[in-house]
Amino acid sequence: MLMCLLIVWVGGSFADAILIPTPFYGVITEDVSLYSGVKLYHVPLDSKPLGKDRPFHLTAEKLDQALQRAKHQGVNVRALVLINPHNPLGEIYTSEEMNSFLKFAKEHVLHVIVDEIYMLSVFGEDITFHSVLSLDRLPDPQRTHVIWGLSKDFAMAGVRVGVVYSENTDLVQALDRLGNLHGVGGPTQHQVALMLRDHEWVNDVFLPENRRRLREAHGFVSSQLTKLGIPYLHRGAGFFIWADFSKYLKEHSFTEELRLWRCFLTHRVLLSCGQAFSCSSPGWFRIVFSDQQRRLQLGLFTLCSMTHFLKCFRCCSL
Repeated sequence: MLMCLLIVWVGGSFADAILIPTPFYGVITEDVSLYSGVKLYHVPLDSKPLGKDRPFHLTAEKLDQALQRAKHQGVNVRALVLINPHNPLGEIYTSEEMNSFLKFAKEHVLHVIVDEIYMLSVFGEDITFHSVLSLDRLPDPQRTHVIWGLSKDFAMAGVRVGVVYSENTDLVQALDRLGNLHGVGGPTQHQVALMLRDHEWVNDVFLPENRRRLREAHGFVSSQLTKLGIPYLHRGAGFFIWADFSKYLKEHSFTEELRLWRCFLTHRVLLSCGQAFSCSSPGWFRIVFSDQQRRLQLGLFTLCSMTHFLKCFRCCSL
């Protein structure tokens, strides 16, 4: 909801657009179409990069190329959306990368919406997350807006409590006027305040244990994918693994990706297919691992038993 309200505010008229790297959390597309006529202009990231580049690697140069392409097509870009840590990639942008994105946005007078909803779900022991607010200096504070919520980091799905940080007074006042319609109820605010005031429990008990469980679950699922010979992005944040099942496609198309998704579903394995995240390359799926190990074991056992079936997938008709 916070993302939608921000996009509506910075997006401008129906003719305007917002840059967003793909793949990205697909619900954003649905929410934007529901609340406004603002268009999302995709910045496709390559799953098979050239040279020293890494898969799905975002750079300021790629943002600039997309912006110039949009201008050539007559599209007026007003803002940029960044998800850090990223859903579905699990990618974490370094301070240097984030600074380069913000400088690009300032140069082209773009608002930047930074979604940090997974900021406390970084479980990689050799990985450090740096919030955009930890930068020594924001290139354009008036056009940089950060959002976060409790639903992911505190395992409170369905509890709609979020935060917007912005130094833009006009934006803050606009959001304040929406409080009567989209505000958080008093009892919920009270309970959340009580929880967050317990610094010892949050910092010394819950967050370390949550990260330990995420790290353990990620290790289990990733090791099974390795045994099955399924490539995946090895990242250390979020609740999911971005895995490449493209070798099981009859042809390199999203139609075949959907057929593969249906095959998984028929065998009671529910994965999210890449086209749901506007991925530019067919065959990628998001695997959520933040669950009890017995359920993960059952799902992976089923996936493993499907290996022979997947190899024969070209003969499958559903």
